[in-house]
Amino acid sequence: MTHSDTFAEFVATRSPRLLRTAYLLTHDWGQAEDLLQTSLVKAWGAWRRIDADPEPYVRRILVNTYATWWRRRWRGEQPTEVLPEPAGSDPHQNVDARDEVWRALGRLPRRQRAVLVLRYFEDLSEAQIAEVMGVSVGTVKSQAAKALARLRLDESLTIEGAFA
Repeated sequence: MTHSDTFAEFVATRSPRLLRTAYLLTHDWGQAEDLLQTSLVKAWGAWRRIDADPEPYVRRILVNTYATWWRRRWRGEQPTEVLPEPAGSDPHQNVDARDEVWRALGRLPRRQRAVLVLRYFEDLSEAQIAEVMGVSVGTVKSQAAKALARLRLDESLTIEGAFA
């Protein structure tokens, strides 16, 4: 089997899971697809050097690319000539617990969000997360603890006992 065949097989079998991870990081399907495609292009360049299971290697590329995109994007104010109309009331005031947690997760700093996504959505161990993110296990533990503490203090979460 050639390198291109093994890569094609990897993409066919693992892309849905990697796309899910990318979506959980970006909260946008379009950006998630772009992030995954960029990561796969980078992985193709190193494909011949990958000896063992390539998924952790590609996942690390995915997380690093995500972090790089965040650093490059300017998040300042955009001046406009006309002020937008004030937002109306939310027609869906009865937001379910999943949506509340989703939004709270989006408010976390990126590193903390990445740790929680990899730990609780991808079910990776602390050691695997540390390897993917290129940090120590202690950093993973502290980032997870800080993220969970922030979620516990988030007043928008009305879930009784969910983070106790």
